[in-house]
Amino acid sequence: MNMTEIVSINHQSLGEQVYNQLRNMLIAGQFHPGEKVTLRTLAKALGTSAMPVRDALRQLMVEQAIELLPNRTFRVPIMTRKRFIELRKIRLKLESMAAMEAARRIDQKTLGEVRELSQWFEEECERDSPDRRGLIRANQQFHFLIYRASEMDVLVQIIEGLWTQIGPILNLDIAEGSERIAQKIPVEHHNALIQALADHNSRAAGAALAMDIRAAGEHILKKGVLIDED
Repeated sequence: MNMTEIVSINHQSLGEQVYNQLRNMLIAGQFHPGEKVTLRTLAKALGTSAMPVRDALRQLMVEQAIELLPNRTFRVPIMTRKRFIELRKIRLKLESMAAMEAARRIDQKTLGEVRELSQWFEEECERDSPDRRGLIRANQQFHFLIYRASEMDVLVQIIEGLWTQIGPILNLDIAEGSERIAQKIPVEHHNALIQALADHNSRAAGAALAMDIRAAGEHILKKGVLIDED
């Protein structure tokens, strides 16, 4: 990744800010599977000393989002096919649950924000040269607006942990400008989910969310970017 894209942060709650920024970047797919980073490089990009970066990376190691190599370099884990399938199964259960609860509880203000994100996403997909980073951010915001509407904070926290692990591989099709984006396939699933939320139809919301996860997952499985374990 381009280290110049990291936003330098201030010194208020420094350790937490470093952790949150690195975690959000993982969730948004701004790091790639197998990408190596060093304390010095990250500290320079963030404008901090090495200590808060080290602490943040250690916390991300606990969450299995970062691993430490023998040469003391940190690396975003390489995603195996087996692990990806396992994470997808868990996501199908938990994220569908969040969508179902959101359908029961979402208010009109949040629903309007979800619609605006979806509209921007659709219009950007139609451009000859869409803003791919913007699409990734909008997709993330779309999903988590809905998950937070479930009013289940523990569930949302668990989902964030799953996205921290899977984010670097999850957004590859958007980042690479795949036909799936040009054909607006995610938009179809998003629209079905929005309709279910508007109707307060929890079953339909869970089904639409599951379809979105399955479609994206099948695309990644077919791309050959996952590692087969021996």
